[in-house]
Amino acid sequence: MAIDLFCGLGGWTEGLLLEGYDVIGFDIEQHAYGEHRYPAQLVLQDARTLHGRQFKDAALIVASPPCQAYSYRAMPWKRAKALPPPSNELFETCFRIQREAIEAAGHFIPLIVENVKGAQPWVGRSRWNFGSFHLWGDVPALMPMTKGREIMKAGVTHRADGSTNFHGHKNGGGSWFNVAHNTTSGKGQNPVTSSKSPARKAASALIAKIPLALSSHIARVYRPTSFTSSLVISEKP
Repeated sequence: MAIDLFCGLGGWTEGLLLEGYDVIGFDIEQHAYGEHRYPAQLVLQDARTLHGRQFKDAALIVASPPCQAYSYRAMPWKRAKALPPPSNELFETCFRIQREAIEAAGHFIPLIVENVKGAQPWVGRSRWNFGSFHLWGDVPALMPMTKGREIMKAGVTHRADGSTNFHGHKNGGGSWFNVAHNTTSGKGQNPVTSSKSPARKAASALIAKIPLALSSHIARVYRPTSFTSSLVISEKP
């Protein structure tokens, strides 16, 4: 079994399911936008209210806590730079849950946390990045390689200082929504006025979705031996 915290549309979960895991996802809301929806069992619950002992039987915990606060502070704007430090509560919640799960299980349970490059000044240097997807926690020594910036969150562009236009912040008068969905006539006007609008929420969820190449690799690395044995047996003629 695997646990997917802040699961969104289930990018982590898709790779886990592909590798034979049973997965339970946790989020504060259900993300369902047309054909895009979470593909496994979903529990609507704030991660801060969870206790790790609930996950003592898990083989792996993955998490993608919200990154808007980190992304905004990485922007080259005076307003962004003048903000106080962001709260790391949700990021730290992931590691608290892992500690509690390990204590309850009596053995190690790995945790992978994904977030953006802009989180590093506040939570420490990431251990690996798969394109724009930065990873903390028990990142395996062997990871899939990327070439330059070819693996990007959909609609994300890089600036010279390494920051991005990720999560709804305007870039030169335009917006990430325009880049991701090409919904304007090129005049740089944002067609979505509310950050809580269904269209904008859908776009944000799709942008944040973990690539299958990454999620399936992590799933294979931490797949329990019993999974491997059953898969080998099923392949025998």
